[in-house]
Amino acid sequence: MKPRGRLVALEGIDGVGKSTLQRAVAGRLRRRGWKVALWREPTRASLGRTAQALGPTDPIGAAIHFTLDRLLSRPRLEARLARCDLVLSDRSFHSTLAYQGSTLSPAEARRLARLQRAVAHVPDRVLWLDLPPEVALRRVGGRGRARAPLERRATLRRVAGAYRRFSRGREWVRLDARRSRSELAEEATRDLDAWLRRRRAV
Repeated sequence: MKPRGRLVALEGIDGVGKSTLQRAVAGRLRRRGWKVALWREPTRASLGRTAQALGPTDPIGAAIHFTLDRLLSRPRLEARLARCDLVLSDRSFHSTLAYQGSTLSPAEARRLARLQRAVAHVPDRVLWLDLPPEVALRRVGGRGRARAPLERRATLRRVAGAYRRFSRGREWVRLDARRSRSELAEEATRDLDAWLRRRRAV
């Protein structure tokens, strides 16, 4: 099926509130008349668990597992895009480039980026939730579970720096994730509603 919808990714370090924002924005956009589907990466729990376990010691291995997940799930993603105006995704390949790619040499990181763009459906727009790593870790600690291997201050600072570099790219929108949930949801909804209307007019 030929995609007719747009893919929008929510990105940011752990603890910024991507999942909460995803649900809130989807509801608001639906009330404005848009047909919205939700997506989340990784799509296969087993691949995701293996990738996360490998992440601290074998970033290439972790990246390959995340990439395999994207390759296997791409037909399902594009089927949703064919039926909807918008697919709102909790993460995209930019997460792999930020978490795993930021540990690699520049040449290796460029090769990983080329692989992602060859395998994955490239997001049409990225909403980056920018939050200081110290605040993100406090939020993660409030979830009442043990931290994941990559939920460490040094790691999140490195990843946040990678996202900051990525955000200079076209179609990236920075959202201040220190704001309230309702303020964030309203700002993201306004941005996407206006953006979708511009695309429809083209």
